[in-house]
Amino acid sequence: MDGSQGEFGGDASPLDPSAVRRFLADNPEFLKDDERLLAELGLALAGGNVIAFAPMARVHAAHQREAVQRLMLEETAHANFVAQTQTHGAVVDLLDARNHADLARRVDELARTRFGLAAGVLAVETEGLPPAGWTGLVEGQVDLLLNGRQRMTRMGFVPTAAGLFGPEAGEIASMAMVRLAIWEPSRQGLLAFGSTDPEGFTPEMGAELVAFLARVVERTAERWPQL
Repeated sequence: MDGSQGEFGGDASPLDPSAVRRFLADNPEFLKDDERLLAELGLALAGGNVIAFAPMARVHAAHQREAVQRLMLEETAHANFVAQTQTHGAVVDLLDARNHADLARRVDELARTRFGLAAGVLAVETEGLPPAGWTGLVEGQVDLLLNGRQRMTRMGFVPTAAGLFGPEAGEIASMAMVRLAIWEPSRQGLLAFGSTDPEGFTPEMGAELVAFLARVVERTAERWPQL
């Protein structure tokens, strides 16, 4: 015998690269199933029988994470831009209102056409009749609907507020409500938007844009005194 212990069994003769290649081709599980050897060679199992350089695999994974995060940021920025653009357009629509009834109509119209919601409502506490197109509330009802005298906004589903939306009440699954203070002496009111989507408005959402629209409604409504 020449001292050799087999094709890879000894060190009596140098390894033949073609023999190594042939052995790995015939026995792919030899390398695939040896995680320690893969790590020593700087390789990683990428799935199935695919083996990749571990550093490259880590870089690829990092790039994928960065791409996902970048896409999420871009989508969020685009959504914010669209919301702000629609809000600015809504402000122009509200400022063009000719009277209380027209203001209420425009609130409902912009809710449906600009924001894709089910309804937009203006309501006010009053002992007599509310302005045309507005919903009348009893004294203290705004505090009850907002869950406190100090609360300015409320987002989510409030069962006791469904009646604000009249015929659409049964379809409303979430809502955004903002307190209004209008006329002299000041009367409490609400700007309310209703959505058929349970996730349309949630308690975790910010209410800045809705609150901004409420301030525009206040200033616009005060053009015409409520007798």
